[in-house]
Amino acid sequence: MHLYVHIPFCRQACHYCDFHFSTSLRDKGTLVQAIASEIRLQKDYLPGRVLQTVYFGGGTPSLLTESELALLLETIGTHFQLRPDAEITLEANPDDLSEGTLRTLASQGINRLSIGIQSFHDPHLRFMNRAHSAEEAERSVKSAQDIGITNLTADLIYAIPSADDSLLQRDIEKMLSLEIDHISAYCLTIEPKTVFGNWVKSNKIQPIDDEYAAGQFELLMGTLQQHGFDQYEISNFARNQKYSLHNSAYWQRRPYLGVGPSAHSYNGASRQYNIANNAAYVREIAKSKLPFTLETLTPADQVNEYLLTGLRTRWGCRLELLQVLSNGQFLAQMGEEIFRLSEVGWLCSKDGVLLLTEKGKLFADRVAGSLFIED
Repeated sequence: MHLYVHIPFCRQACHYCDFHFSTSLRDKGTLVQAIASEIRLQKDYLPGRVLQTVYFGGGTPSLLTESELALLLETIGTHFQLRPDAEITLEANPDDLSEGTLRTLASQGINRLSIGIQSFHDPHLRFMNRAHSAEEAERSVKSAQDIGITNLTADLIYAIPSADDSLLQRDIEKMLSLEIDHISAYCLTIEPKTVFGNWVKSNKIQPIDDEYAAGQFELLMGTLQQHGFDQYEISNFARNQKYSLHNSAYWQRRPYLGVGPSAHSYNGASRQYNIANNAAYVREIAKSKLPFTLETLTPADQVNEYLLTGLRTRWGCRLELLQVLSNGQFLAQMGEEIFRLSEVGWLCSKDGVLLLTEKGKLFADRVAGSLFIED
């Protein structure tokens, strides 16, 4: 079983981010209390209470005080059993990771950090409105390693407007020099309801060029592969088998519970979507009500979600499972399309598993969408 805890607070808004968060920290303590209450209310959501992973995401979970994080961990420990080897991840910004904070996190049982570095180039960090500097990013990684938190992943953003690929190459080389075994690399995306979205509308910046983004992605894939990284998901690279156990569970259709405003849960047959409003969330939880929207998944939903996530991974999508989920209809509906995608070199089938080719990784969502079925 897997647990996700959404902490919807940030010190400032990054210009590209459209996740649910608030930059006002005034009610953070109250909301943390509400999340603890939801953990109690949701303890029976999934059969069995043994947790393989816990993931504190956001937002910026590194804004939690020692007592706030302790409350959440104690509540989790009261209502669930943590496996001895449980992966407990906390997303953090480099500017929050002082040596004292890192020691506290380690003492509380956090054994994996996801550090939002994004770039080691200060002008790019300012362009994205990140709160940290390149120097702070490097120092946060070294400090974590020095105190014994070596299971680290770092976020990197590519396709940031630049004259050439040299800055991305420098970012990758810095990641490698820091001996980080897991890198999550995301293409800069312009979402409508963000600062960048507004800048595009007003012609302050131009949309991201697709060819430029594809070239940077290919550079990223090639360089990391040369240094022993396995691209086990389109945006995630690991060496020494340091895969994210938590995220891998999502991609492989394993049930999970999500708590906090805007968090999602999945039990194999349906999804729940918590309300993305902090004040409304707190009010409902105070009444012992769970403020979620329920979606019962149809066979087509199950198939299409599996295609959208599974094709992005090294494990691909099992044809046998696609047939089961679709009540035997998948190959009947999509056999010709599978052949066409194989002919153009984007898809292959190996031992009963559909997999993207290296070329197909550039068109992952397009390939998945072309295989979607209808009920």
